[in-house]
Amino acid sequence: MAYDEALAERIRDAIDGEPGVREKRMFGGLAFLVDGHMAIAANSRGEAMVHLDPDVAEGLLAPHVTRTVMRGRELRGWLDLAPEATASDVELAAWVARTVEYARSLPPK
Repeated sequence: MAYDEALAERIRDAIDGEPGVREKRMFGGLAFLVDGHMAIAANSRGEAMVHLDPDVAEGLLAPHVTRTVMRGRELRGWLDLAPEATASDVELAAWVARTVEYARSLPPK
């Protein structure tokens, strides 16, 4: 199954103007890397997948925000955002800002 192209375009709009951003197809989705670190992706289930500080991520869990699970394992610091969590462009932009900030806190690759 392909990633949600409309979601990918909304992410592009929200991340536009950020330096060091590159797109890469991975995990059946389209990832947006910041300084070499995967920050956010439009995944194959129509959700956004974000990478955050693991301690911060735990505090953001909610009905439409869940831990990312790949091959049966929860990925610490990764969250899946159901469409309801990014329904408005303002909500999506807030998630993009969080994940870009975290990616920039990591050493460049």
